[in-house]
Amino acid sequence: MADLNKDIFALKVENHELLKTAYDAYLANSRSSHAKTLKRGEVSGGGKKPWKQKGTGRARFGSTRNPIWRHGGVAFGRTGEENFTKRLSKTSKRVAVRQALSLQNKDKKVVTVADFAIKDGKTKEALKIFETAKVSLDKKVLLIVPEKSEMILRATNNLNSVKVVRPTYLNVFDILNADTIVISEKALPELENWLIGKEEA
Repeated sequence: MADLNKDIFALKVENHELLKTAYDAYLANSRSSHAKTLKRGEVSGGGKKPWKQKGTGRARFGSTRNPIWRHGGVAFGRTGEENFTKRLSKTSKRVAVRQALSLQNKDKKVVTVADFAIKDGKTKEALKIFETAKVSLDKKVLLIVPEKSEMILRATNNLNSVKVVRPTYLNVFDILNADTIVISEKALPELENWLIGKEEA
């Protein structure tokens, strides 16, 4: 097992506020905005005044498509143009990822392999690597590799519990929800460069 950088995998996390913010931001940025309701002007019908203005003793109404009527339009409903995205600075995101990796490493959920080399794109090749690393595929596995090559993707496509990601595409959501994190040692330099070497970017 490779020596893991203490600045990434051994941080002391005393406050989980940044982790919570990064986790919520991931979910918010993944949220779609397709729901749309009809306003009173978009609902069919209602062109005729339901009763005359005066003399009936009832409240005056000009349309049966008023929002307070059954089958009427919706007031302040979804427009389909809502923006749920939350922005997080690059520095904050990287710190949150380091904190998440540290927590998972503390719980002994981080495993390194010398190289996740797949030659023929066969699922049995991936299974052999996981078996050698004593990684159970009964639960969620996050696999970090330097490149998402065609062979690696072919070999892991049939493994529903495995998600393949490059170091620079790591996020707090995937890290914290993984039961095991498998890191190719060849991906460690890129991971360290992204999380530590370019924090000012």
